[in-house]
Amino acid sequence: MKRLMFLALPLLLASPAALSKHAAPKPAAAPAELKWMDAPPGLPAGAQMAVVSGDPSKAGKFTVRLRMPINYAVRPHWHPTDEHVTLISGKLAYGMSDQLNRAAATALDAGQSVTMKAKMNHWVFTGDGAELEISAMGPFKITYVNPADDPRTAAPAKPAEKPAAKSK
Repeated sequence: MKRLMFLALPLLLASPAALSKHAAPKPAAAPAELKWMDAPPGLPAGAQMAVVSGDPSKAGKFTVRLRMPINYAVRPHWHPTDEHVTLISGKLAYGMSDQLNRAAATALDAGQSVTMKAKMNHWVFTGDGAELEISAMGPFKITYVNPADDPRTAAPAKPAEKPAAKSK
């Protein structure tokens, strides 16, 4: 009997479900349980984030949900750890390069996932908006290929100038 189990284990591990690189994990939390807030400043304005588990600011595994609005893009960037992205709803396209190239993008359908390897330049964009679940090891860090694309270093808007006071 032990020998039969020993032989059956490799067959089980080699099943199509075990080999699928796009098999999506079951979402970790029900949407109604999530507390949504503005995404961190390392992402362009307009996205919302909810922490599902862990703490992205600390060492250790974390999972977050990210809602991206219509026509949202995160320009080419990389992370120091692998980032596993699952599309929950909407439309998302991505690429692995130093330049955002919509024509060369790969589209994900709801339920599909992709792993962005550590230190690999990648980018994402939406057309109709999207909700994603992202799992990685913290602390979360993002480095943009072109520093000018980093929303944290964008020049602040200049306040409107007041008209000069008239002298009498």
